[in-house]
Amino acid sequence: MPKMKTNRAAAKRFKVTAKGGIKSANAYTSHRFHGKTKKQRRNLRGTRMMNETTIKTYRSLLQK
Repeated sequence: MPKMKTNRAAAKRFKVTAKGGIKSANAYTSHRFHGKTKKQRRNLRGTRMMNETTIKTYRSLLQK
């Protein structure tokens, strides 16, 4: 039986942390910044941890 393959699209967007969490970039950061407040723009920088309800789905895509 062949090995399971990692979903390459997911691998480019998400990283698994040492404790098994998944981190990703924030949504709403590509354009239309004139409609967002400075506080929103500041808080959208960097990465975020994925919600527990969706981790199970994405962990199967990121298997090694």
